[in-house]
Amino acid sequence: MILWFNEALLPDGWAARVAVQISGDRIVAVTPGADPAKADERHAVALPGLANVHSHGFQRGMAGLSAVAAPGGDDFWSWRTVMYRFLDRLDPDDVEAITAFACVEMLEGGFTRLGEFHYLHHDPDGRPYAARAEMAGRIAAAAQAAGIGLTLLPVFYAHGDFGGRPPGAGQRRFITDPDGFARLVEDSRALLAPGDTLGIAPHSLRAATPDELTALLPLMAGGPVHIHAAEQLREVEASIAALGARPVEWLLANMPVDRRWCLVHATHMTDAETAALAASGAVAGFCPLTEADLGDGIAPADTLLHCGGRLAIGTDSNILIDAAGELRQLEYAQRLKRRQRNILASANCPSVGRWLFEAALAGGIRRWARPDRPGWRRAHRPISSPWPPIIPHFTARQAIAGWMAGSLPRARRRSTPSGAPGASAWPADGIWRATPSPCATAGRWPRWRRDDRTAHPGGYRRQDPRRGVEARPPHPL
Repeated sequence: MILWFNEALLPDGWAARVAVQISGDRIVAVTPGADPAKADERHAVALPGLANVHSHGFQRGMAGLSAVAAPGGDDFWSWRTVMYRFLDRLDPDDVEAITAFACVEMLEGGFTRLGEFHYLHHDPDGRPYAARAEMAGRIAAAAQAAGIGLTLLPVFYAHGDFGGRPPGAGQRRFITDPDGFARLVEDSRALLAPGDTLGIAPHSLRAATPDELTALLPLMAGGPVHIHAAEQLREVEASIAALGARPVEWLLANMPVDRRWCLVHATHMTDAETAALAASGAVAGFCPLTEADLGDGIAPADTLLHCGGRLAIGTDSNILIDAAGELRQLEYAQRLKRRQRNILASANCPSVGRWLFEAALAGGIRRWARPDRPGWRRAHRPISSPWPPIIPHFTARQAIAGWMAGSLPRARRRSTPSGAPGASAWPADGIWRATPSPCATAGRWPRWRRDDRTAHPGGYRRQDPRRGVEARPPHPL
């Protein structure tokens, strides 16, 4: 099939009258300056999808549950306690259902590839499932059902804090040892769909000792490495006490950090650390909406980008899944910090939206691109609709700025896997109803309904045609 666009953002810039040829679920050719054929499907503007480099899919089901003030105040650590209570109630069906729903929202919100930082390995009692990679398989199945590209990042988590301290009871579903983790990685590899990739994710310097971290690196096998670093000031202080250096400082000095690495959050870095991270070629995986929700702090995105560093964005806790919202929050946080406007831009590209979009796009490509896999990536068909009447003056080149600013309603940005005709989604009476394509009957596209008048998370329902039953995430509290 061929999709024809009035304008499209290509690797070398905007192009007019662009024909995109799709075979299966892959883009195989892009031809600028083409005339549309009668059978071509026509659209206004094409933008490349972004990579969501850091997500914990199951946490989508607890969005809002921690928004209750506790005596003595709340922070990341009190939120983590609520998260532990929530995950204690999740079985594999729940995790698959919640993650698939999150994947659908990612496609709706501008992401076309997911990096799933997957640490929920064991049953609620902390025992491995009969199939060691049971939960990894559910993540892979959820991504395949939704149609999003997947980079699966099994997490190594062995300790409760720096110095190899024993894990707490709330962490029992995460814990593994190096040998068990190696088997988990190998078992996970067989579960991936063609085009999906596998990496590894030592959780953090809190959860993996330096010796363990060194022992894990051979498991990379050319894939990416993701690690939480410097998200919390308490973590930075504990790292200095245990290792004699700040987390990012220690990683850059002691590990072979290069373009294959993603340091997630990197919120609390000195200027020297930020410059060194930029020089390493590694990507900083910022998750601005989650970092704001948890009160983590403001990442030095302005310093990183002006040092020539690379960033990508992730949805992390999935409190809200919206690529434009992540980019907007990243810019707005810098404005609050510096009390100025239009921070993340340059003389060569003064548009904040365009500059941030292309920075996140390049950082995501840097994370997932594999030299042994040339060619165009997975295709997702847009759902076409006219410009909202409130902004008829927008040009295609202003589309990114309008999208990031929130001027383009979310319902007009829906996408489905290529070859899934007939999908639509429109608001009516406070309810979002998504009606997918006929391929749902073949078990390839889960049917969803979100009822905004039903208490969360019980309002999220998945009707899985493969099983013929409805799975509903339980209310945990």
